[in-house]
Amino acid sequence: MTTDIVVDIAREALWLIIKCSAPMLLVSLVVGLLVSIFQTVTSIQEQTLTFVPKMLGIFLTLMICGGWILNNIVDFVVTLFGMFGTYVNM
Repeated sequence: MTTDIVVDIAREALWLIIKCSAPMLLVSLVVGLLVSIFQTVTSIQEQTLTFVPKMLGIFLTLMICGGWILNNIVDFVVTLFGMFGTYVNM
């Protein structure tokens, strides 16, 4: 196995992590921003107010995107294990 292959596998793994975590991060960002705007408008200064809406948003996002995330991870692992013989023989 050469260094180029290891770097390529690491690059693909990092891209998969970014791609699979993006929906939850974006939902968390939007919900946090909306709750922050609501707090500013109503002068509520409670720091823990954003926790429950973010958790609900992330949970709903996982319910909606969970199958897509799982399919991406399974495809990556199947491809990686399928090329295992090639990696060992190098």
